[in-house]
Amino acid sequence: MIVALTFDDGPDPVWTPRLLSLLSKLGARATFFPIARRAAAHHELIARTVSEGHTVGLHCDQHVRHSERDEDWGRNDTSCALAMLGALGVRPSLWRTPWGDTAPWSLPVAREHGLRIVGWSVDTHDWRGDRAQDMFLATREELEDGTIVLAHDGIGPGALRDGADETLGYVELVAEHARARGMSLEALR
Repeated sequence: MIVALTFDDGPDPVWTPRLLSLLSKLGARATFFPIARRAAAHHELIARTVSEGHTVGLHCDQHVRHSERDEDWGRNDTSCALAMLGALGVRPSLWRTPWGDTAPWSLPVAREHGLRIVGWSVDTHDWRGDRAQDMFLATREELEDGTIVLAHDGIGPGALRDGADETLGYVELVAEHARARGMSLEALR
């Protein structure tokens, strides 16, 4: 029985290392969907993420809703992001689109690149800056086998918070909850 923690919009030079250290301490693996330009700028964090057994998927080059762009833009953004990640030695098989938004072209582009689009079943809304305990109480009943949790290790577009301390607190609460129920925190594959 597993719960999959996933993190979008990183890597962040402050919060991603703290999150990786926490996941290591907890014996947990997670899935990261970085913004490609941030990944290129902080390649050492991507290398650490991979070396510690986490999965790195595709998020984007430009954090834009697919439904607001045409297919040519989508093909270009996807190719650019994959090239940047590829230069870091990362070959994603999973893709989380910004905001989980898709357009008619999203799935065909995913197939062309051998990507599987991944959503989530539990949204922490951590971008709002909610307290860890409040996020946990709001999601606790949904944390069951097969749950995919959406959180953020970066401060992405539209975020109302200026840090990810509460997200780290949430991860600790989820780990305790999962352990008590015989579940593990695993990366998506």
